[in-house]
This record gives sequence, C-alpha cells and structure tokens, in this order.
Amino acid sequence: MKKHYVVAALLISGAVFSQTTTDSTNAKSIEDVVIVASRKPTKISEIPGTVWVVQKEKIQEQVKSGVPIKEMLSILIPSMDIGPQGRTNYGQNMRGRSALIMIDGVSLNSIRTISRQLDAIDPFNIERIEVLSGASSIYGGNATGGIINIITKAPSKKGISGETEVGVRTGFMGSDDHDFRAAQSIAAKGEKLFGRLGVAYQQNGGVYGADQKQVLTDITQTDLQYNQSLDILATGGYKFNNNHKITASVQYYNSKFNGDRSLYLGQNLAAFTTKNASLLEMRDGFSSDKNIGTERYMGTLTYNGNNILGGQDLYVQLATRGEKLGFYPFPGTVKLPATTSYMSSSQQNTFYSGLKALLSKSWRGLNVTYGVDVDFEKFEGNQSVYDIAKTMSSGGLINETKYSLGRYPTNHSESYAGYVQAKYNILPKLQLNGGVRYQNMNVKVDDFIGSQQQTQVAMGYGASASVIPGGKSSYNVTLANAGLLYRFDEQHQVWGTFSQGVSLADPSKYYGIGVYALNAGTGNWDVTSSINVKEQPLQAIKTNQFEAGYRISKGGLRGQIAGFLSTSDKNIAVDRTTFQILVNDLKLRNMGIEAEVSYSMTNGVYFGASGLLIQSQVDNKGEWQKQEIYNASPSKLVTYIGYNVRNWSFRFQSLQNFKLKDDINNEIDGYNTSDLMVGYRFNWGKFNLGIQNIFNTDYQTIWSKRSQVLYSSYGIPELFNYKVRGRTFNLSYTFEF
Repeated sequence: MKKHYVVAALLISGAVFSQTTTDSTNAKSIEDVVIVASRKPTKISEIPGTVWVVQKEKIQEQVKSGVPIKEMLSILIPSMDIGPQGRTNYGQNMRGRSALIMIDGVSLNSIRTISRQLDAIDPFNIERIEVLSGASSIYGGNATGGIINIITKAPSKKGISGETEVGVRTGFMGSDDHDFRAAQSIAAKGEKLFGRLGVAYQQNGGVYGADQKQVLTDITQTDLQYNQSLDILATGGYKFNNNHKITASVQYYNSKFNGDRSLYLGQNLAAFTTKNASLLEMRDGFSSDKNIGTERYMGTLTYNGNNILGGQDLYVQLATRGEKLGFYPFPGTVKLPATTSYMSSSQQNTFYSGLKALLSKSWRGLNVTYGVDVDFEKFEGNQSVYDIAKTMSSGGLINETKYSLGRYPTNHSESYAGYVQAKYNILPKLQLNGGVRYQNMNVKVDDFIGSQQQTQVAMGYGASASVIPGGKSSYNVTLANAGLLYRFDEQHQVWGTFSQGVSLADPSKYYGIGVYALNAGTGNWDVTSSINVKEQPLQAIKTNQFEAGYRISKGGLRGQIAGFLSTSDKNIAVDRTTFQILVNDLKLRNMGIEAEVSYSMTNGVYFGASGLLIQSQVDNKGEWQKQEIYNASPSKLVTYIGYNVRNWSFRFQSLQNFKLKDDINNEIDGYNTSDLMVGYRFNWGKFNLGIQNIFNTDYQTIWSKRSQVLYSSYGIPELFNYKVRGRTFNLSYTFEF
C-alpha cells in the first residue's frame, strides 16, 4: 500500500523546502532527510558519505540532564573531538581537522579563525543538528574535517503552541556552585503564516573539580564560570502557495562574564613574573571595564520556489551576521626600556553579509544542483591595555583601560563562488555523484603598527612607530568531489568517495607582526623586517580525502562505519612566542575509522557504541612523525544503554578518551567519565534528572593540555591547568502546550 505525504519543514540553510514524495508505509522520517550533504533535501540512504542526524529528542535528553552543547556533540557525533567545558571550541576537530559550523546554513566560521562557533545558540532553540563527516567542497572553505549544520526550531503544529523550561545544576561543592536556567517559547501556525519566538536565559556560578577545589579561570580563551547567557530567536514565514514560500529569522545572542570572582596572580603579578604557581588562587574582587564574552546578532531572509523556471526548484538566501568577542585580561611583558609586566585584553569584531542562490532540476535518473555564493566580511581587532598600578596592586583582579590600541590589522574579504553538483543513477542500484566548486578570494589588509610597539609608544618608550604595509591578496581555488553509492535496498548502502576541502591562514594573525628597532635619533620604531602581503601572499591549503563506508538501518539495528584518509601538502602551525600563524611546507595526513552501531529492542531497551580511531602524522624530511597534541585528535569510544518504559526513560553513557602522545613527549592523558539520565513524563510536563561525571573522575580537559603546550614559553604550566567539573546534578522541568 502506498502512502503520500508532504515533507513540509525541511530547512535548506534557513529556507523551508516543501516537496511531495511517494514511499511505502515504512518511509523514512523527516530526521532521515538532510540538506547538509548536498544543499537540498536528500535521503541519507542516497548520500555517498558519512552523515549523522542528531534529533531533537537526543539533544533535549542530553541538555535537560545538564550536558552542555560542546560536550553533547562530542558524545553524539563519532568523528568529533571531546569538547572543553569553557567558552572556546578551539581544537575540537572532526577527523583531526577543522569543522565548518553553521546555523540554518549561515556559516559561523570567519576569515579570522576564532573558535567560538559553539558559543552561539542555546539548545532550547535547536530542532536538530545535521553532520557531514570529512572534507567537503559543498559549502566552501573551512570544511576540511566536516560540516555541522544547526537547524533552528519552527512551529511544530497548527494553532498556538509553546514550551516552558526551568532547570538548576549543582555539584554541592561550594556556596556558589549552582547554575540556573529558564526558557520560554510561543509559536503560531496557520494555513499560510507561521512564527515562533524563543527566549533562553542561563546564569552560571562557580565550577569545582572532583577534588572539591574551584577550577582556575581560563584566562586564555575565557571560560563559563559566572557566565550569563541570553538567546533570543524569532522565526517567521509566509506560504503564498504550494510553490512559493518566504522565511525570515532574527537572532540575538549574548553570553558574558557576570560575576566578581576570578584568578588572582599574586601581588604585582608575582605568580606570572616569578613562575610561582603557589600564588595562584581564586578570589573575589574581580572587575573589568571591557566586556568578556560573546555578543552576536544574525538575520536571514530566504525565498524558496518549487517547479519554476522550467521545472526547477529555486532557493535564495540573504544573510547578515555581526559579532563582538571580548577576551579575558591576560598578562604580558613590555620593554620600557626595563621589562615591565602589564595586563591587556582584546576585542575582536566581525561583520558579515552574504547571498546564496541555488537551482535544482531533476530528469530521469539525473539531478543537477548549481548555484553561486557571494560573501563579504570585515574584521577589526583592538586591545585594552589596563592601568598598571591598579593591575599590579590587585594581582590582576582590577582592570581599568588606560590605552585603547590596535591588536590585529583590520581586513576586508570578498568571496565569489560558483558550483555544480550532480547525481546520476547508472543502474537502478548504482549511483554516481560528482561536483566542482570554483572560488575566488580577495583580501585587503590595512597598514598596521605592531601591537607591541603601539604599547611601547603609549607608555612613553619611543615617540612613534612605522607601519607594516598592508595590501591586497587574491587567490583562486577549485575543489572537486566524486563518489559511488551502491544501494542494496533502503536498509543497506555502501559507498566510496573522493572529496576536497580548503583552509587558509588567518590574515590577522599571519600579517601585522614585524621586527622593530628604536631609532635613537628620531625616537621612531623602525621596521627592520616583517611578514607583509606583498612578499607573502595568502594561499589556499587543500585537503584531499578518500573514504569508504557502509551503513545499515533494518528493524531495531542501525549502524554506520567509514574508513578515511585525508592528506594535504601544507599545514598550519602556531609560533609559541608571538602566537603568529605559520604555514609550513609539511605534508599532513589523518587516517582512521569512525563508526556507530545501536540496537533497539521491542521491550524499550536500547544500547550501542560509537567511536573514532585516528592517527595524525606530519612528514618531516621524508619521515612521518606524530602531529603535535595541540592540533592532533585523540581516539575515543562512547558506549550507552537505555530503557524506555511507560512514562520513564533511563540512559547510562560512558565516554573513554584514549591517551595521545606526540614525538616530543607532550601527552593528553586518557580518562573515562560516565553520566546517568532519568526522565519522567506526566500530564503537566516532564522532569529530567541528570548526574554528570557520576564517578567523580578527576582529570584535565583536553584544551588544558593543549594550552599548556601552546603557552609553554610562559614557564608556568599550572596557570593553564583546567580541571573538569566533578560530579554534578541537574534537575529540569519542561512543559509543552
């Protein structure tokens, strides 16, 4: 018996794509249809690649049990690294390389590679998350490890509906060890018009480790202790008829430090200047006149037309995004001419606008999707240098701006791209996929005076400083992909693919650094050498990936496994003294296996396991060496078992991170942590109880280990020793109407 139904809420990068399909009564559900792999609705069974869909129920089970979004993704996505518990997702790779993260198809990655893409949305406003593992050319740059597309919520049923959520989280380890959250949504849906408004608020307290000691504030990337977040998302649309629809969304997100307790560095910053870690402690009395956190707005306007322009489907999206990222006060030294310690922090702002246009046409056995992407972006980075006397006397707790200076050169970028993607059924069960993308990048970098010299001149050492010349840099890149998919049936598929992705060095950290010498006669800091646009133009760094995989979805059994090899002729590194981005002519390869298998029984019991086995190596003069741990990904294994019975739900999950060691004896320790989740649904809502780190395991976060390597020149690794949160309890209540 055939069944006709309408897939009515498929978001194509923010647009609603409506299409009528015919299938059996065992048809795939909406969650099994994704757009992340080909920019249009496609069944997972027709995709030659590793695709994961994190459904709303899975997201809410984790979140309402207290699991933050970065940790949730590392548990539910096999290819993704274990996330830190702070603000940053720096180094949280997929298959050992960087990921492109989007909200409704709008990229959160910028030409300035700041890792706060996951400090961008509250899970309360997330409908589902689509993930494509591995290098991809579908969406352009920064997708060398994979793509994560966060799909936001829209009204789920006709009429008026809404959702209320409140929750509290604590480890019972201190008077300030408690987080509170509340969220509310209201939605309406009619025959033609729909809209939803969601507001989520959270206030965090202190964080304590398994040893019952407060975790040190992360002064490198900022953490989420005493953090206050507000996420406001409004979505609306109008359906003219079955072939024409328009959708708009506006989001405001503000996640900032909101407390007065932080890291004390000793009188006159002695812990930093004398490398005396015993002076480090958490104290009250912190203040800063600069915002520490993330403030972002984003707006989209999309149009979707079906069966127009000769039977084609048309999608057009306009998007804008602005973000202001404030960093924590960080200690440093400056020569005046005696070496003097001081504190400063940076403010880094990005402004983006873009246009995406796509057309798709199907013939017998052939589908062609083609389009253009146009992107414009501006980045500016400033820094506040704080009053030295107040900083020193307070041990770094009181920070009042004395000088507002430049931190990175301002840059403007323009990107123009065209692409075509096609699939053809060679045989009824054999499908050929392929595509090509051509992209032109133009970057303009402003003249810039080195930030160190700006600080010296502001403090009276030298009268002026010469600029490091900016300029324009332009380059082109062509990316291709090809794959074969064999469909035994709807339940079994096997595939083999070749795909390319691209990344580039961050221009703001690549340029603007020079060697200066003070001219005693003029009092000017003269540039003796520098990395500038004219002599060192930017270049694209391609990643080539080969993959073979198999998946099954039959009865209660679901499984997917893929082996991959990713290679590139260059890799990006960091100078640990200047923190400048470096592009090395060293080959990099990542190889491994990612997989998940699960089984659901008819009595409500389910269980499964997922994991990533990976090795990352750099070719140094013909010898393959282990990639350093601040870039490499450790292997991991996740196991879980659950039981759904009547109104109850139970889930126990365990995460095993395996030890990772490089060839210079840097090491990320292995550890195991487990969570328990319990839910009960009754007539007036649902209660969720979660216990994270149930066995109170004591260990450092992966970011902590990486930061100790990156900031090794400071000679005080204890300053970057960030413990994971100890045993934590989360209780939440949700009511839907």
